[in-house]
Amino acid sequence: MLPTHGRYEYVPIIGRPNYCWPGEKRLAVYIALNLEHFAFGEGLGAELAPGGPQPDVLNYAWRDYGNRVGAWRMLELFEELKLPVSVLVNSEIYGYCPQLMDAFRARGDEVVGHGRTNAERQGVLDEAAERALIAEATTIIERHEGRRPQGWLGPWISESRLTPDLLQEAGYRYVLDWCADDQPIWMKTRQGRILAMPYPQEINDIPAIVARKVEGDVFADMIVDAFEEMLRQSENQPLVFGIALHAYIVGQPHRLRHLRRALSHIASRRDDIWLTHAGAIAAHALEQPEGVVP
Repeated sequence: MLPTHGRYEYVPIIGRPNYCWPGEKRLAVYIALNLEHFAFGEGLGAELAPGGPQPDVLNYAWRDYGNRVGAWRMLELFEELKLPVSVLVNSEIYGYCPQLMDAFRARGDEVVGHGRTNAERQGVLDEAAERALIAEATTIIERHEGRRPQGWLGPWISESRLTPDLLQEAGYRYVLDWCADDQPIWMKTRQGRILAMPYPQEINDIPAIVARKVEGDVFADMIVDAFEEMLRQSENQPLVFGIALHAYIVGQPHRLRHLRRALSHIASRRDDIWLTHAGAIAAHALEQPEGVVP
């Protein structure tokens, strides 16, 4: 037998118990905007171009554009199209650019925990240090938002073997790290369970644009094509369609133009879908009778 995580069983998408999203909708759609802050002169960070010796000014400044400009342009787009957003936030953002979080808070958007900074991975830490990281990020978000976040995405999708346990014990209801399904699924933890919410790694601008080097027009086509196909597939079972975005990537003007096209297409179908926050989707799944959510 191969080693396994032991968190969930194999249950094929066909033949699962059926349910609907609110309003008898079959496809739930959410937008995840990652707001990230990076250390200068050290640590991890996505690269526009191969970085040289630290301080890597080119790539640091490129990433910082997202918080200074890109996120604000995206905010204007979300307002124009009346789109709800789940904001996946490094807790260091609150100290660096609090005005940005003030703006999303004024919209009533959901805030999801996303570690302290994407200059580090949590999965390399021992249990005590990882528990402290989760607690620190959670406390800062709660202090500013007035409520504890219900969902978590690890920086760099980084998990240790204990991460789901630690998140569940810290009071989190769902985790976005696992891209194994198009429906919410239960994951076992040592003191109960936590919901794994679908979070896209294909319809995600870092793998698409930074890793595979496609450009904004292709990424926008990917969004529209995946949306239309999943809307069709959702006739047979309730599905979740997520879009993962980073302000320093698709907040660039030449990409934002194409993102506007893709999101306008989705907004035009709002009567056919449940357009909401990741946390609302998780909450609805949690309300289902035992055994309905796999």
